[in-house]
Amino acid sequence: MYRFYSTILETEEKNQACLRASVKTVSRLLGVGVVLATGLPAAVNAQSAVQKQARRWVQEQVQQGAQPADGVPAAAVGTAPISTLSAVHATLADDVVTEGTQSYTALATRAGTGLTLSLRETPQAVTVVTRQRMEDQNMLSVKDVMTATPGISVRNQDSERYSFYSRGFFITNYLYDGIPTTYMPQWAAGESQMDPIIYDRVEVVRGATGLLTGAGNPSASVNLVRKRADSRQFKADLSLGAGSFDTYRATTDLSTPLTTEGNVRGRLVAAYQKNRSFLDRYHSQRSLLYGTVEADLSSRTVLRLGFNYQRNAPRVTTAGGFPLWYADGGRTNWDRKLNVGADWSRWTIVTTGAFADLEHAFDNGWKFNAMLSYSKHRADFTSQFMTGFPDRKTGLGMFSYPSNHYGFRRQHSADLKVSGPIQLFGRQHELIVGASLSRQRTVFHRLGPLSVPAIGNFLQWDGSYPEPRWGEPVAVHQNLTRQSGVYVATRLNLSDALNVILGGRYTQWSGDQTGYSSHQFRKNAITPYAGILYDLSDSLTAYFSYTGIFNPQEAQDRHGRWLDPLEGRNYEAGIKGSFLDGRLTASAAVFQTDQDNLKQKDTGYFVPGTTEQAYVATNGTRSRGYDLELSGEPLAGWNIMTGLTHWTARDGNGNVVLSEQPRTLFKLFMTYRLAGRLQGLTLGGGVTWQSSYYAMGRGPKGSERVSQGAYALVDLMARYQLNHSTSLQVNLNNLFNKKYYDQIGFYSQGSWGAPRNVMATLSYKY
Repeated sequence: MYRFYSTILETEEKNQACLRASVKTVSRLLGVGVVLATGLPAAVNAQSAVQKQARRWVQEQVQQGAQPADGVPAAAVGTAPISTLSAVHATLADDVVTEGTQSYTALATRAGTGLTLSLRETPQAVTVVTRQRMEDQNMLSVKDVMTATPGISVRNQDSERYSFYSRGFFITNYLYDGIPTTYMPQWAAGESQMDPIIYDRVEVVRGATGLLTGAGNPSASVNLVRKRADSRQFKADLSLGAGSFDTYRATTDLSTPLTTEGNVRGRLVAAYQKNRSFLDRYHSQRSLLYGTVEADLSSRTVLRLGFNYQRNAPRVTTAGGFPLWYADGGRTNWDRKLNVGADWSRWTIVTTGAFADLEHAFDNGWKFNAMLSYSKHRADFTSQFMTGFPDRKTGLGMFSYPSNHYGFRRQHSADLKVSGPIQLFGRQHELIVGASLSRQRTVFHRLGPLSVPAIGNFLQWDGSYPEPRWGEPVAVHQNLTRQSGVYVATRLNLSDALNVILGGRYTQWSGDQTGYSSHQFRKNAITPYAGILYDLSDSLTAYFSYTGIFNPQEAQDRHGRWLDPLEGRNYEAGIKGSFLDGRLTASAAVFQTDQDNLKQKDTGYFVPGTTEQAYVATNGTRSRGYDLELSGEPLAGWNIMTGLTHWTARDGNGNVVLSEQPRTLFKLFMTYRLAGRLQGLTLGGGVTWQSSYYAMGRGPKGSERVSQGAYALVDLMARYQLNHSTSLQVNLNNLFNKKYYDQIGFYSQGSWGAPRNVMATLSYKY
């Protein structure tokens, strides 16, 4: 026994010394050495429960006259007093956490209804991108996560802004730990570039989600769930990566008990990334820091506090894309490395946030949860937007619109809810009642150019366009949005096989906007929700759901008038299955969405006095489609996630709408962990295929259809476990170097997708 504990103590001392050195190295790279140097010693020096037990056991044996074994550190037999106070540990279990499960599926989710339900019990199409899948596919941004999510299409507006779509509709609803926020791509401030290293999972509910989010498109909601400080022993996850386009990345993820008993725990996550791009001259740096503390206030009460900080500093960024036509009307075919940004273009983004979360479980099975959240996205960008059509020989014909913007989006939110079982008619049911409040303020200013030099020969464009002198700042966008609501949902177990989920939300929404134009809007709405589930067998459940739709639209027509709110209904029916004790889940669904006042681009027209796209509202829009998904572990060591989505959409006159989105999406990614002589090797790969799509652009000869044909992208990965703690992983994307439009038709321009690229990551887990 002496030898056993002496080994533990010796190993602990060596490991902690190694970890201190590693963390100091990474912290220097991160540029947050001061923070880590002051906050980390208490965490790293906090002894693990095993080490404490070893020291205490040795002390007791020495006091009884025993002799310490060789190699036991002298500190182990010191005379430090031993606390006899019993620790208070909360017994609240979180069965929705995916970290550490090594799974591509989740046992449960609160997405959709707020109730803790399995994927099979949730009457909507739900995808959970787990921590394991993010690591396997080396996802480095929210954009990467959404690109890999079944049923989601991604379009870029320029090098820094991305828009996401589900079932053809733009996704506006994002949640952080269940707290909703609204995303406006025209005033984006880094939302799509958030680093997913701080998230345990990303939950995507496709279709309308008004029960929890209030106002929003019937596209999807994206819930970004942050990692928790739930470890009662010291853990560390360090990594170094290098890849194509001079990409270098370092990360550290430390978890530790902050008290001897582990009833207070802390976690610190940091990352630094430096990279170039397939675009000429582009380069960027990213720094991230996330910290959270979790305290067991009692055996049934947990308090969580946290903060996050991320700074993106890209340079030589683009605004818009490249011209699709020459001046004679012929189509262009530029090299993928063409960067239309000027050398002085930049897009600096700083994201900060903090949250407090209190959870209490009562003796009768009920739970109370209160959460406060704050977030701020600050952006400072200078850009050079070009329009026109260059001459094939002289390159003349392009015009510049330089601009200098700065601003922020800030949100304060609160959410209170109680949930638990109720007894009715001899059966147990579930009920959740909640209230939420949010206040979001967006302010952006613009400094106009005092002079605009000519572009000259665009065929020789190298970014050396002179930066103009800037005028005085003018407020171009100020928006104050308030949303409050109360919601209720209940799951009624009418029989052993039949369950009904009923709910609704009452929302008060107000928006006040000034800038290019002023607008005030007030709206109250009731959003109903209903779901019916019937167990066909021990593994299969059939379901039907209905959700109301309400969404104020911050869009104007060619005359400057604001569009009316979008309203409608979403229907979905399908079958879900859970197999192999929940390790494998499957779903098949059909859906229909009916909408009025759906905004569509008014091609070739802008809001008067601005460069903002003008829109027109269409009534009687109906979209229909199906959604198939399979995720989990069908065989030991084999993880898979795959999905197929198809939809169509037409307005009340039978005209095709939303043509700029692919109608069919297929996504597949899987890994297999080999055994026997190749034990330690994991191989994986996947394919993303999408159908063709088109948009109407305005070229030299007037309105013209521009399109991207169907294409597939193939990705590969391999990971080798060098030893118990260390692994080397390689990810290869776009294996066949497919050239494709990542966006076409926006402002009648285009952008290319990334060519073949590779990244290797060395990881150490303790």
